[in-house]
Parts: sequence; structure tokens; C-alpha cells
Amino acid sequence: MKKKMESSSSDKRELFILIVYAIAFYSFVIQRSLRLSTDYHSQLYGLRSASPWLSKFTHRSNDMSDAQWRNFRANLPILTIVFAIFGLAANAFRACFRLKARGMSFLWLFISFIYLTYLHGACIVFILAIALLNYLLVKIFARKKYFLLVLWSFNIFFLICNRVYEGYSFSIIGQQWAYLDNFRGTFRWHICFNFVVLRMISFGYDYHWADQDSRFDQEKHVQRCHICQSGKTCYQLLQERSVQGDKYSLSIYICYLVYAPLYLAGPIISFNAFASQLDVPQNNYSVRDATWYGLRWVFSLLLMELMTHLFHYNAFAISGLWKQLSPTDVFIIGYGVLNFMWLKFFLIWRYFRFWSLICGIEAPENMPRCINNCHNLEGFWKNWHASYNKWLVRYMYIPLGGSQKKLLNVWVIFTFVAIWHDLEWKLLSWAWLTCLFFIPEMILKSTANALQVESALGQFVFRELSAVAGAVTITCLMVANLVGYVIGPSGINWLVSQFLQKEGLPVLGGMFVTFYVGTKLMFHIDDAKQRKYRNGL
Repeated sequence: MKKKMESSSSDKRELFILIVYAIAFYSFVIQRSLRLSTDYHSQLYGLRSASPWLSKFTHRSNDMSDAQWRNFRANLPILTIVFAIFGLAANAFRACFRLKARGMSFLWLFISFIYLTYLHGACIVFILAIALLNYLLVKIFARKKYFLLVLWSFNIFFLICNRVYEGYSFSIIGQQWAYLDNFRGTFRWHICFNFVVLRMISFGYDYHWADQDSRFDQEKHVQRCHICQSGKTCYQLLQERSVQGDKYSLSIYICYLVYAPLYLAGPIISFNAFASQLDVPQNNYSVRDATWYGLRWVFSLLLMELMTHLFHYNAFAISGLWKQLSPTDVFIIGYGVLNFMWLKFFLIWRYFRFWSLICGIEAPENMPRCINNCHNLEGFWKNWHASYNKWLVRYMYIPLGGSQKKLLNVWVIFTFVAIWHDLEWKLLSWAWLTCLFFIPEMILKSTANALQVESALGQFVFRELSAVAGAVTITCLMVANLVGYVIGPSGINWLVSQFLQKEGLPVLGGMFVTFYVGTKLMFHIDDAKQRKYRNGL
């Protein structure tokens, strides 16, 4: 009992020191970021005039240098009006006519084709042609031994061809159709089609597995899952439980591919999970829960507006000015860019997920955890684009052999992820760097599982080593993501040389200390969650 009290007191002292350090660190980062944004204001690209509601409080420009965020923000009012109309129509028709999966699929096909006509114009022809070919391949070859090879070959072929030929031209069909190239809509269809490819593969696998004996034990799962025990239905159950044969119809298949709320950006949902909720709408989120979810999103949007007005992180990356900065400032800009990227995707994915929830389809949460609360690569990828991670686990990782071939699997999976994003060397560099960084983590985890530490001293040493490993992992994550999304492969030598110089070494040491402190704070957060969970039980 006395040892427990001493341990608790020691933990509290450690937590106090860690919090003080974190406050000091963020105070320094904020102050330095404000100064950098002010000093280099005239040299930065992509700045716009301040938002009207913020111009009263600040005269700073708004960082609109990120094209994806700029387009999403500009189209937010019209998107909200459109999805509000879609949601009202879908829910009204479902209630009035008691529509089930087949009826709802026709309704959503009608709604989604209006949406896609505005987005892609005549290019809908290309989407439907490829989708119908995939449907025929699945229906014809699904029972064959070589089906998975056919499915992957077909989808990767079009994934690459769509990018190489920039969405094709109608003139390839015949010169008499060339005039249709003047009606290509407002958004490039082959960019969105990357998500459609994932859905086509999901449909193929789920149909292929429908007649096979499932290894998923539903009764055992319900006994262990607190969501299913509460009377709700978790995503894993929706995904693993095969739907009835009539749900694999052409109308439901096309509806799944072009479902309007999730079409542009996801989150990604498996065919089984989609078809079952098309039949019986999600019951996990009440009206009150969905309203609170929406209000939290609005608060996050205000936070993003404040961030882009005060800190011009992405503009530094776009302008290339980070090469003129000191190692300390390079670290701050790099750290800021990653936080900006996290918040950007958080807002985009949650926005579309919110509308899908209102329309009765619950997709997995894409950003269930903050980027600043991930201290290992596996945890990071489970919580960054989490729905894509679930897709990769179900349709690639497990079929490739799962944990038994993990060291080989990560190379195949991350190479596919890079190609899926775009055909760029910097993305392949990002993927292969990530795989390299995975190796020491996997070795450390296997060693930790083999050594069962029971003594207090052993647990202390193991925790400290884990914190050091977490600091190394966070540094590797920063490098991999900066290479993939900011500086490119050519910037690696410059980045390394900057931090290995006399001026850069103290900064590198400070980074490790900061990430070490951050990792220890994450341990305390995880401990608090575990205590709360145990007390709740």
C-alpha cells in the first residue's frame, strides 16, 4: 500500500513537470510562429485578405496557400445547402414510403447523379463504364481461384491509366464525340475515382467472401464489444457480417460507388457496412449526438480560421522560405505544417461523415485521435485516415498473411498507398521511408512482448526506453511526412545537413527532449483512460 502511494505521488510530480515543460514549449512555439509570420509576411505566397469576422480583431492575412483547403473552404456554403437538401429529401422519402435497401439505392442514385453531373459533366460516362466492367468481372470470376488477381489487376490498371491519361479525352472514342470535352464539369473525375477504386475492390472481396465460411465469431464479438452490448451496432460487426445475396445487385453496387455524402473525400466504408445501413439506418447517433457532433465541427473550423490567420505555416512550405530559416525555425514550421495538415483533413473528413450520418449511413471516424497524441507508427496510422487503415487491414494486410508476414506486408501496402495517392516519386519516397522506420519499431515490440517485466525497476526502465523510442518514432514521422508532402526527396540532404551542423545539433537535442516529454505525457493520458475504463466497469 505504501509503495502504491509513493508511486502515485511520484507520478503526480512527474506529470506536473511534464505539463510545465509542455506549456513552456508551446508558449515559445506560438511566440516564434507569430514573429516569423510577421517578419516574412511580404515574401509569402498564397496569403489572402482576412475573413470579415476576424478583420475587426486582427489585420493579419489569411493563409490560403493550400489548394485543397482553399477549394473546400470556398465551396463550403454551397456544399452545405446541397447536402441539407439531399438529407431532407432522403430522410423524408425513407419515412414516407418506408424504403429499404433497394428503394433507397434508387433514390440515392437519382440524387447522386445530379451531384455527379455538376461535378463531372459528361465524364460520368467514364465512371460508369469502368464501374460496370468491374461489376461484370466480379460476377463472372468471383468463384474462381484466380479472382483476386483479376480484381487487383483490373483496378490498379485503371488507377494508373486514369492518372497517366488525365481522365481521358472523348476524342479517343471518336472525333464525333470530341465536343463532349467541353462539358467535363467543375471537378476532375479521375481524382475522385481513387476512392471509387477502393469501393470496387471492397465490393469484389465482400461478394467473393459471401459464400465462404466466415472466421468472424459474432457471438464472441458481442460479448467483448461494449458498443454492441449497449444495443448499438459497431462498425466491425457491420463490416464482417455478410449481407443477403440480393444486396449485391447492380443498383446497390452503383449507389455504393457514387453515394453523394462520401463520394468526394470519404471516409471509406466497406460494401457490407454500407449495404446493411442502406437497409436499416444507423442507430448509434441520436439527433442530439449528431447535433453535438456538428457543433464540435464548427468549433474546429473556428480554430482553423484562427490558426491560418495567425500562423502561416503552409505558406512557408509553399514559398520555399524554410530554406532561409534557422534550424529552430525549420523545426517550428515543419511541426506547424503537420498540425495544419491534420486539422485540414480532420475538418474535411468529419464534414462529409456528418452529412452521411444525417442520411443514415455511419462511416468510420477518420481522425479519432489528435496527431499530438501518437507516439508510435502503428498507432499513428490507425488514427490518421483511420477508415483507410481499416480498409487496408481487411483487404490487403490480412489476405497477404497478417502479422505472420508483417515485415513484408508493410512494403506492399505502403507502396500501394503511395500509388493510390498519386504517381509521384516523393510519395514513393515517403512510403519507403515509413517502411524503413517501421522495422525498428516492430523489433522493439516483439522484444517487449518476449520480456515480461514485473519488478518496479524493470517497469521503470522499460517505460523510459519506450519514451525514448517514442521520441525517435515521432522524429521519423516528421521526416517522412515532410519528405512526402513538403520538401520532397531532394530536400532530405539539405534537412539532414542543417541539423548536423554546429547550430543545428542543440536544436536536434531539444527536439528529442521535447518529443520524449510529449511521449511521457501520452503515457499519462493512456493511463488515465485505462483507469477511467476500469472504474466504469
